[in-house]
Amino acid sequence: MKLVEFFPDDASCSYLEDKIHTFRYFYIEECSVHFYKGLLERGWRRFGEYFFVPICKSCDACKTIRQKPGEFLPTRNHKRVLKNNQDIRVILQKPSLSDEKLVLYDKYHRHMEVKKQWKYQKVSEQYYYDTFVAGSLNFGYEINYFLDERLLGVGYLDILPDAMSAIYFFYDPDVEKRSFGIFNILTQLYIAKQKNISYFYPGYWIDGHRSLGYKSRFKPFEILCNTPDIFDTTIYKKYRSVDD
Repeated sequence: MKLVEFFPDDASCSYLEDKIHTFRYFYIEECSVHFYKGLLERGWRRFGEYFFVPICKSCDACKTIRQKPGEFLPTRNHKRVLKNNQDIRVILQKPSLSDEKLVLYDKYHRHMEVKKQWKYQKVSEQYYYDTFVAGSLNFGYEINYFLDERLLGVGYLDILPDAMSAIYFFYDPDVEKRSFGIFNILTQLYIAKQKNISYFYPGYWIDGHRSLGYKSRFKPFEILCNTPDIFDTTIYKKYRSVDD
């Protein structure tokens, strides 16, 4: 396992307009499952072979949370979403590259440029392959969502012996009324429950945020209360349960 640590320049926060973000990064070749699990528990996230954590000095709005799949019970709204998507075929597999996925990825990001003012940049085949396929390492998987033979969404996730982590999700904006983002999280929680996995990490959460706030709708969940530190051995005692 080869690890390189680096700190990109501070930049405007992608989620809070008046804030500046600071990140700590690891580039890790052939990251071991054991090391990655330790990073997850300490608030780190992964994208390809890059692992990162916010270390912003003036803001702590981004919270690391994790759900307990074995204790999760769907709400009335969750049940509606599941019912509305009962015609969707779900396939879990190792990540792969296809023209269909590239087109869908591009369509989704064009939509988000208008809906949420994301900066649009056309994805290249090489970038997609490096990030989602080659960069999936030993624990990366993808969920493909089909209506008949039409691909409507792709969710990337990591599956470890006792943890799961959501990486990225994109979908066809034409079926936005299906609440596909919620459906993707519900699907991953179901997979985690079937595999008897203790914790599901949905990514950073900002209370009340229009893009990240929804993650607290899946209860019970726990919030990491201390600062991310790969050398902290008391991490498990510092999660605060939220179930009301």
